[in-house]
Amino acid sequence: MLAEEFVVLGADSPLWNAVQPLLNAALKLEQQNEGYSWHGWKKADLTTFLQSLPAHCSLLAGVWEVGESQALDEQDAQEREILIVGCVCEVLDGEVRSVRTFNTLPGLPSLEQLEPGILHALEIMSEVRAQVAPVAWALFTDKKAWNEWLYTKRDGGVATDKGDLLAGQAMQGRCVLMGSQAARHHI
Repeated sequence: MLAEEFVVLGADSPLWNAVQPLLNAALKLEQQNEGYSWHGWKKADLTTFLQSLPAHCSLLAGVWEVGESQALDEQDAQEREILIVGCVCEVLDGEVRSVRTFNTLPGLPSLEQLEPGILHALEIMSEVRAQVAPVAWALFTDKKAWNEWLYTKRDGGVATDKGDLLAGQAMQGRCVLMGSQAARHHI
């Protein structure tokens, strides 16, 4: 799953706090036997997915949470969406070669200015394509849908199909999937 020479960019970013536990989980999955599962994620499923991708591509995730903006008094306080996960994985020949946070992409607005919406989604994807590799899959969602997808596992030993879970969320309008592979896969 992970390349022997693996690079992390943006570990000094506040976005890294959400990415690091996922990288740790991937490392644990890679080191365990085939029967091991992390919240329904299995090494064989991830390996199959990565090998199905174009030889050189990227995967990206943008996750926002609703929070209150800083205001001088309570009357001026308003809700705003805050980017809590912004990461890009570079995949080369079926292995994740690098992981970087959005703030390592020089052409993007500041993390505080990035908003969930088509304009910033296209801007992020364009910058990733220019700086990293063409985008095979891009996931844009909120924290609740992200956590459900990431941590849901089926009970009773039944395998969890994370692709089906994500497709279901997309059909319900709970997330947006974009990229070259999304165009070929009808959800």
